[in-house]
Amino acid sequence: MRIVIGSDHAGWPLKPAILEHLTAKGHEVIDVGAYDGNPVDFPDIARALAEKITSGAAERGIMVCGTGVGASIAANKMKGIRAAVCHDAHSAHQCVEHDDVNVCCIGAKIVGAWLAVDLVDAYLTAEFSTDEDCRRRVEKLHAMDAGA
Repeated sequence: MRIVIGSDHAGWPLKPAILEHLTAKGHEVIDVGAYDGNPVDFPDIARALAEKITSGAAERGIMVCGTGVGASIAANKMKGIRAAVCHDAHSAHQCVEHDDVNVCCIGAKIVGAWLAVDLVDAYLTAEFSTDEDCRRRVEKLHAMDAGA
């Protein structure tokens, strides 16, 4: 799978472990920054990450910041993006299965590398449900995204 990953400076300490795991699993990874621990604004990284998804360059995204919250807020401002904070395995797979989430946001100050790897696996192996209720609800999200 083609994955785009991004972090701010607070997420930077966790990002290398996730990158290593993704490449070991054979995923094609696009890294949109940060590339070190120097301060960077998470909305800028979230925008770059979202653009890779909406352009089709990547299928899903992973955004890492201090708590995952700012990354989620910023990513959700971008049309075509459905981002969720995922700090437990159930949320990490159910957000895709029920809500067709395309950006998983993780807080580096909340979870360690061992849990982050499990979250990423749960997120990336999940598929959007064929359940009519889930599909109907996500269509309503698409309509909201379009301003309807």
